[in-house]
Amino acid sequence: MKVKPWWKDGIEFLCQPDCGKCCEEPNGMVFLAKSDIIRLADHFDLTTSEYLKQHCKRSIDGRFILASNLETKFCQYYNENKQCDVYVSRPSQCRAFPFWQENLATKKHWKQVVNSCPGLQSEDGMLIDGNTIRLHMNEDRIASVGIRHWSSE
Repeated sequence: MKVKPWWKDGIEFLCQPDCGKCCEEPNGMVFLAKSDIIRLADHFDLTTSEYLKQHCKRSIDGRFILASNLETKFCQYYNENKQCDVYVSRPSQCRAFPFWQENLATKKHWKQVVNSCPGLQSEDGMLIDGNTIRLHMNEDRIASVGIRHWSSE
């Protein structure tokens, strides 16, 4: 008998204005899917090769990741107002938070996320259904696999 995931019936969540706790991870790694690179390059009106050179670096295993702000060590798009400068074009991994595979793996992992994310403790949270959570997990999975090779335009 297949046991359904503990989160299948949904989780209440609402991203809180001016929070930014998920972006305040010093030297945090945001892995990029191919669609992220294309979308962000378009956002900045750059070719994908230009975008990769100007905004990204490589992880130890060669995947493209967002470069951090050199001063704060936080995401380069996280501004002083605790907002994302590329919110409408933000990477899939960011869109999927807090519904990452690693966060939902166990209730113990989830409890740690709940303790650090005000959006999961919000009284005005909206129920995110299990199918939507599964889609977010898949976006996170694709981004986590990442891109190691990019052919120039």
